[in-house]
Amino acid sequence: MKKYEVAGIDTPCVDLAVNVDALPKPNKGTAINQLSWQGGGKVASGMVASARLGAKCAILAAVGSDDYGQFCIKDFERHGIDVSGSKVREGKTTSLSIVLSDKETNGRSIVFHRGTTDSLTEDELDNEILENCQWFFVARLAGSALEATRRAKAAGAKVIIDADSYSEDTMKNIGLVDAFVGSEFFYNGLFQDDHYEENCKKVCAMGPSIVVFTLGAKGCVGYSEEGGFFELPSFDIVVQDTVGAGDVFHGAYVVGLVRGLSAKEAARLATGVSCIKCTRIGGRAGIPDWDTVQKYIQTGEIDYTEIDKRVEFYGKKLQL
Repeated sequence: MKKYEVAGIDTPCVDLAVNVDALPKPNKGTAINQLSWQGGGKVASGMVASARLGAKCAILAAVGSDDYGQFCIKDFERHGIDVSGSKVREGKTTSLSIVLSDKETNGRSIVFHRGTTDSLTEDELDNEILENCQWFFVARLAGSALEATRRAKAAGAKVIIDADSYSEDTMKNIGLVDAFVGSEFFYNGLFQDDHYEENCKKVCAMGPSIVVFTLGAKGCVGYSEEGGFFELPSFDIVVQDTVGAGDVFHGAYVVGLVRGLSAKEAARLATGVSCIKCTRIGGRAGIPDWDTVQKYIQTGEIDYTEIDKRVEFYGKKLQL
C-alpha cells in the first residue's frame, strides 16, 4: 500500500478573487460585491479538492518566502496535504493573480503579477513521495514535471494530467498518461469537429486508458477501455465564479478513480464537485467534502454549512 493516494507537482500562486456586477468601462469604476484571498494553480487547487474529498495527498511545490508563499504552504497544511517535498525560496516572490468575475457574463478576467520563484529542479524532486503515491497529478509534461512523472511512473504510480491548453509536450509524452482529462480548448487544438466518441478513442489509442474532455456548461464526454463512451450533462446551478472549475474537476476525478469508481462515475463525481465550487467565488472556498457532494448528486441539495465557513475564512484577509 502506497503512503499517498495522490501526489502532484506545481508552482502555486495566490488568487485575489473579486466579484462585481459588471466589469467597468474605461475611466469608470464599480463596487466590489465579494473579495476573497485563496490559493491558485492548476495542480495546487486540484490537490486541495482531492484532500477535501478525503484523499491522502502530497504536493511538490516551490514558493517564495513572501507572505503569498507562506499562505500557499499554510493552505496546503490546513487541508492535510504533506508539504515535505516543497521548497520555500528565500528572497523570492510568489505569483499573484487578480481574478475578476462578473455577474453580467458569468465570465472571469485575470490580471497577474508573475513572481520570481523558479519551479523545482530535477535535483530537488522528493523521490520518497514520487515512489510512494498511487496516482501522480501533473498539468504539464516538460522540464522537472516530466522527470517527476517518469520517476513516479517507474515506481508504479498511475498518471493523471490536467490538459488545459493544447501542448506539443503533452502530445509527445502522452504515453506516460493513464487518465487524460482535457479541456474543450485542448480538444479544439486537436480536432475540428464534434465527433466526440471517435476522437476520444483516438486519444485513448495513444496510450491513456481513460480520456475525458470537459465542455464547460455542456458537461463532459469521455471514453475508457473498460466502460466505453459516455456523455454527461452538467448540473443546473447559479454560477458565481468559474475560476478553478477545471482544476477541482481533475482533483475530484482522480479521487473517484482511487475510490474504485468507473470512468463515468468519477466524471459524475467531478462534475458535482466542480458545479458546487462555482456557486462561490474563488477556486477553493466552494470545494465540497465527500458527504456534501454525495448528497448533492443524490438529492440536488447543497449543504452550505461548512462551505460558507470557508467562504468567511478566506474573505477576511490573507490568512497566514
